[in-house]
This record gives sequence, C-alpha cells and structure tokens, in this order.
Amino acid sequence: MAKSTTLLLTTVALSFFCVALAFEPSPLQDFCVADSSSSARVNGLVCKNSASVQASDFSFSGLHLPGNTKNPLGSSVTPVTVAQVPGLNTLGLSLARIDYAPMGVITPHFHPRASEILTVLEGSLEVGFVGSNPENRLITKTLQKGDVFVFPVGLLHFQRNVGNGYAVSISGLSSQNPGIITATNAVFGSKPDISSDVLAKAFQVDKSIVDQLQAKF
Repeated sequence: MAKSTTLLLTTVALSFFCVALAFEPSPLQDFCVADSSSSARVNGLVCKNSASVQASDFSFSGLHLPGNTKNPLGSSVTPVTVAQVPGLNTLGLSLARIDYAPMGVITPHFHPRASEILTVLEGSLEVGFVGSNPENRLITKTLQKGDVFVFPVGLLHFQRNVGNGYAVSISGLSSQNPGIITATNAVFGSKPDISSDVLAKAFQVDKSIVDQLQAKF
C-alpha cells in the first residue's frame, strides 16, 4: 500500500476517533439513516425505515480524488456530511477534504455547530483562529505534512497554502452538519443587504467602499 494512501486512511480513522464525543445527543438506536424525502421538521433528519437501509447509506467514495482549485480562492472542499452519507444522522461527526493550489486560501469562516481537527496530508499550510472580544487574539501556526491543528467551535479561522506546490488537508468535525459562515459573505453578501450606514461605521470607511464590497458578493 502506498505511503500516501496509508497516511490518508490513518488520518481518517484518527479524525473519527477524535470527534466521536460530539455536542449532539447520543443515538438511542443502532442507526438513524436520514430520510431526505420526509417533510417532517426536527432538529436533525427523520429516520428512514430500517428495512430499506442499504450499505450505500453508510459509505462515500472519492475522498482520494483532488478537488478543482481553479477558482479565485485557489481552494476546493469535498465535504462528507449527512448530506453525502445519510448514515451519519445522529452520530455527531463528519469529514472534509480540502485541496489548495499554490497560495490558495480558505477564507476566514466559522462552523456554528462543530469543532474541527485538521491534518495536513501534503504541503505546508498557515492556519489560525481568532479568540473572542475584547482580546481578539490570533492563534496561528505554519503546519507541515503530518501536523495537526484544532479549531474550537464557533471561532473564526482560516487556512492558506504557503508552500511552492499543491497542498491537501483533511478535517474531522464534531457534527453531522457543522454548517459554515464565511465572514465576507455574511457581512457583505447578506440577503437583504445589511445597511451600508451600519457597515460604514463598523469598518470606519466611506459608504462608497461598502457599496463596492457588497457588489462583489
């Protein structure tokens, strides 16, 4: 077995182990495969009839495939959440593969429902998160292949490829549906727009600059 494949499999196993104790309630049955066709509204997803459950409800193929990084950010995320694996419903964990072109970034964002543990599979990444007010302390580190970093739940964090080639990381998250709120999209791309008066005062800039930024998102 190739070294890269061995590392990937080991990382996946460790990621699942580390996020097994999640914030979400413990399941009260063997499994609760998500029934995406149900119109019922619950905190999570309704369980499919166990008689119709198949092995495919618990599997995902393709995590070994590179994502398309030909975009303005130079990055690509391949998620493995309850949307891709219905069998994750009620289990409180998920995964994501992230590919980075040279100088590619995952812009500042946070997960409202999950902590994240990231492992670098290839390349070098600058990573960091910002603590809450009033300190707003930046905790940052440059990671190499095989290094691990943790982003606490709800805190703004980012990743950037600082190597000369492509980089790959894999993350374990402590929710079947961690969610993602990207800072720039939330502030300048909300629907409807946040008032430019509010944003101009918040960022201490002219309203015309706010208008330009909102137009981009």
